[in-house]
Amino acid sequence: MSSITNLEFIVRDQTKFPSQTKIEGPSPFWDKYTEGPSYIKPEDRQKPLISSGKLDQKYSTFETDLSPLLGTTYTDEVNLTDILKDDELLKDLAIKISQRGVVVFKHQKDLTITQQKELIQKLGLLSGKPKGNGLHIHPTAPSAGIIGENGLVDPELSFISNRRQRPSNDDKTAAWGWHSDITFEPVPADYSSLRIFELPPTGGDTLWANGYALYEKLSPSLRSYFDTLTGTYSQPRFKENAREEYNLYSEQRGAPENIGDDLKAIQPIVRTNPVTGWKTLFAVGHHFTKVNEVTPLESQALKQFIWDILAQSHDIQVRHKWDKYDIAIWDNRSTYHSATQDLSSLGDAYRSGVRTVGIAERPYLDPNSITQTEGLKQSASK
Repeated sequence: MSSITNLEFIVRDQTKFPSQTKIEGPSPFWDKYTEGPSYIKPEDRQKPLISSGKLDQKYSTFETDLSPLLGTTYTDEVNLTDILKDDELLKDLAIKISQRGVVVFKHQKDLTITQQKELIQKLGLLSGKPKGNGLHIHPTAPSAGIIGENGLVDPELSFISNRRQRPSNDDKTAAWGWHSDITFEPVPADYSSLRIFELPPTGGDTLWANGYALYEKLSPSLRSYFDTLTGTYSQPRFKENAREEYNLYSEQRGAPENIGDDLKAIQPIVRTNPVTGWKTLFAVGHHFTKVNEVTPLESQALKQFIWDILAQSHDIQVRHKWDKYDIAIWDNRSTYHSATQDLSSLGDAYRSGVRTVGIAERPYLDPNSITQTEGLKQSASK
């Protein structure tokens, strides 16, 4: 496929989108969060992965941590096309991303679009995701896309840009943007990547927050209570925005469970990241609709409580100012992110990139999982 410097974009041209069969309603697995091909039974769950050390041995002199617990950046002297050739390096990278939340590689111009897709899929497979799961196809993929080698839109790629007209969020604060990718799917994301190829002179930064650390901001008693809860995650807005212009993509979206045009799923509010074995608070973002086991009034109070802690905790957040061809890779199971919508005052200033999203396992909470702090202490004592 074309390089990042030579892409063709199509907006709302259904003749350029692969044919599809419309599947109405929710997934048959939307409320069966301990069932389905992507659910890993307790006896089949992997132990937390341990790095071979090869990635650090080769590239540690080129890395800088963005904060003590979240975020790492590699200089442009590290080339992802080289790492992609070595499965041991890739597995170490997957572990690092899951431990550090988000990893940024500077100026990855040489990585092709096909390699960007391959990167996210292999990170997931090498770190233990179900072998039958692939890359996500966004439900709104028919609205705009990147042309693939066959002359049609490649539905496994997302064109992320303020060039696309979107509904205004002027009535909301910037904190409204916090989310993890596609939590409305019965089987949501593991690793996402975003590579920016068009930049404004300033602005358009992206923030990430640490889900492990957010969980630890709760008292032990509240953690124990949250461990027992589930939430409903949904995204009706996509269907409303589509209206008569296009149909949402309702066929399989990276996993057998991810079908239908009624986008909703029940997930545990606290989940285990299987790569690290650490607990993370998963009940964040505009896809998170309600807490299931309490009254509507209590649910709204709990949602606001979690949101307030996240929005007020800059100690568990990092901010990346993009340079051209930077690529960020993050683990959606244990981080949240938010773009900074601050470009309207600049006129014709655009921020555009290509995103790929992998599909993980069905979320679960392992009763033997631990906190990030406990995990780091165990690692330090070995």
